[in-house]
Amino acid sequence: MSRRKKNYSVEFKKKEVELSFARGSVTQICEELDIPTSVLSRWRRESNEYGENSFPGRGKPKLTDQQREIAQLKLELKDMKLERDILKKAISIFSANDRKNLGS
Repeated sequence: MSRRKKNYSVEFKKKEVELSFARGSVTQICEELDIPTSVLSRWRRESNEYGENSFPGRGKPKLTDQQREIAQLKLELKDMKLERDILKKAISIFSANDRKNLGS
């Protein structure tokens, strides 16, 4: 028989992680809630590592605040480089037209 994967809400995960830290016993809570100990241990590890950014949902990366800021800055830098390149091309086009008009 195959087990069906259970989906837990973010609120549930956070409550159980807090409860496990308060009680200090992962196995007892897992037995009470019928959750595998490996799952709750992973939730605790994620909570310690990522804090408020834990459990972001499907397909979303788990990032610390610094990592999120770095990713945002990289996107801004990419946009600025693209704008710079466009402006360089525009300047070269307009300056070439000016040279033609001057008869050079």
